[in-house]
Amino acid sequence: MTQLKVRDLMTTQVVTLKPGDTVKRATIKFAVDNISGAPVVDNRNHLVGILSEDDILNLIVRRQEKMGAGGAKMLSYPMDSEIDNVALQDAADEVSNTKVEDIMTRSVLTTTPDAVIVEVLKAMLERKINRVPVLEKGVLVGIISRGDIVFHIYKRKV
Repeated sequence: MTQLKVRDLMTTQVVTLKPGDTVKRATIKFAVDNISGAPVVDNRNHLVGILSEDDILNLIVRRQEKMGAGGAKMLSYPMDSEIDNVALQDAADEVSNTKVEDIMTRSVLTTTPDAVIVEVLKAMLERKINRVPVLEKGVLVGIISRGDIVFHIYKRKV
């Protein structure tokens, strides 16, 4: 029996971001595509980083802490709504307009289509990461996520 490879489970229709995209644009893509992170690529589809919900939420928490204990709570309002509190509106605008490249993770675990899936899964679990971009000759060709692996386990049983 041959070992399962990344190419057997990876998603090839990958939702990507560009370094110059805003956090607002990234958040909308996450919501519309029901994903929790995406690779960040240049114009030649070369990986330059990855953005996750954690990156966005950490940005919001850091900005909230900068406002101090007396500041209004950023998570109490939709980020794109009109807010009467000027300081809060400024903070929301700052977060929304932050560039993906300013908060993305640049050091990214990657894999190849021919990697053995169990080895990639071990690395994901060790590093507590949810998705790994799949590269071939430096170009993004897919992504493998924990969800892809879990789905595959039960897909065979049906």
